[in-house]
Amino acid sequence: MSVTYEQDLVLWAKTTAQLLREQRWEAIDLPHLIEEIEDLGKSERSAIGSQMERIMVHLLKWQYQPQRRSDSWLDSINDGRSQIRRKIEDSSSLRNYPEAILEKEYARARREASRQTGLALNVFPESCPLVIGQVSEDWLPETDSN
Repeated sequence: MSVTYEQDLVLWAKTTAQLLREQRWEAIDLPHLIEEIEDLGKSERSAIGSQMERIMVHLLKWQYQPQRRSDSWLDSINDGRSQIRRKIEDSSSLRNYPEAILEKEYARARREASRQTGLALNVFPESCPLVIGQVSEDWLPETDSN
């Protein structure tokens, strides 16, 4: 292979795709190809986790700082939900992944909501008070925070 994985990832990927089309198996950088394929799944899962964290940060802010609610928070929540739906539409094997990582992403969202709002971490419930449908569907917390 004339270009290495370390030199130029995009050119390496394009070259590898061409070698696959031509069925030139002996010229393929198999270890890096395997690594990249495995990373595709990691990337999709990471993107879902990131969107879930973003949604829950805004849901927490929506609930605990009602006086600061904004359309940008709603836009962010809706965009995050849309991004998750797209990932799942593209890869149906990820359908149950959001529920599997709900608690982990909530812990991250809780810390980030505390940082963004200036509220003490213990203001937010330690365990996730949301069910997956509240994160993924058109739902907003009640006006009262308690």
